Amino acid sequence: MKKNIVLLCIAAILIIIPFIVNANGAYEGADVQAEGIINEINSDYEPWINSLWEPPSGEVESFLFAAQAAIGAGFIGYFVGKKSNGKRDKSVQHQ
Repeated sequence: MKKNIVLLCIAAILIIIPFIVNANGAYEGADVQAEGIINEINSDYEPWINSLWEPPSGEVESFLFAAQAAIGAGFIGYFVGKKSNGKRDKSVQHQ
């Protein structure tokens, strides 16, 4: 029980620290940061291609990114679990 409380406290600290360190809340993706650096180096740069669809807001974009990550994690978890259960089932059959 004590171990769970310690782990929950560590998780809470890891969640809170980024908000303290970056108090202005300017969390940007790597693509936005790279675009800023490219514009600093060469202000005349034009991208080769534009997005086919721009999400209507940052919240929608964040939701789509999180949904994509969750679906990917679900697939990975399913197949890893299936493989793990397959090995366990084979070892049970041989005993």
